[in-house]
Amino acid sequence: MTDLPLRLGVIGLGAMGAEMLAIAAAHPDVAVELAADPSEPAIERARIANPAVTFTNDPMAIIARTDIDAVYIAAPPITHARYAIAAMESGKAVFCEKPLAVDLAEGQEMVDVAAATGLVNALNYTLSDRSAAVEVLRAVRAGEAGDILSVDIQFLFPEWPRDFQKETRWVAGREQGGFLREVGSHYVFLTDRVLGPLTTVHTEVSYGADGETTATGLFSASGTPVRLSGNVAAGPETYCWTLYGSRRSYRITSWGDLSIADAGGWQPVTLTGPRGGEDTRLAEFVGAVRGRPSTLADFAAGLRVQRAIEAFHTAG
Repeated sequence: MTDLPLRLGVIGLGAMGAEMLAIAAAHPDVAVELAADPSEPAIERARIANPAVTFTNDPMAIIARTDIDAVYIAAPPITHARYAIAAMESGKAVFCEKPLAVDLAEGQEMVDVAAATGLVNALNYTLSDRSAAVEVLRAVRAGEAGDILSVDIQFLFPEWPRDFQKETRWVAGREQGGFLREVGSHYVFLTDRVLGPLTTVHTEVSYGADGETTATGLFSASGTPVRLSGNVAAGPETYCWTLYGSRRSYRITSWGDLSIADAGGWQPVTLTGPRGGEDTRLAEFVGAVRGRPSTLADFAAGLRVQRAIEAFHTAG
């Protein structure tokens, strides 16, 4: 264990990569040694925002560096396995955006290499440290919900991709994009964390030019039904995860607003402490590399989520 800054390489400078690069560059426990993206315009935007960082068009240059301790990967999902496996095989810890991968065999290989190397491996699920999700997990484990009866996951997007993702072409495509992988993964992860692994019962999905247009799925988590539905349709953008318990029910909306219901109806809950964000999860990754406990999901958890999400794309 060391108190020296974690020497980090950043692969991918799209919306998420650029945001995490800025956070890492300002973090007192992180030294960004090199950032990479094949796109010259992406590099130029990042260079203007982070003039002290060195950039390259070759992501594998980060893997080859012996003075880098860890790699953050925000490249398209189809590249995750290639970069993560090479990084771990070169002795580097890996912090990766979700989904783990698109191909299940590649996801399994990432898990296998992580286990073989023993290196820290983590996925950046928003709900791993979001205060609302942490409170629901605590309440369920304390028995405050009573018997868990079911979970509902609901999404509505008036357009897909969302406005901030429109320049990221793969997000719209069926091959590696769509709202199930981009958004559904976070909520499937939360369900897996609270209830345990999901078993697929039935999935249906329809596609348009920009990925899924509707999705309906039924899963089971140790006998508890988990229902997922998503639509690209007219209406307000909606993110809603609801756990129904015999004593209390819990609802997370808008990525982190918590409400609790009993016989008196839904009541908003004011949570104290940090809300949880990219900065706190980066700090947790640094801590994990230094040997401290972490709430971050590892690749094994990411593979369980990937299996549930990809069940939609292999249905029928």
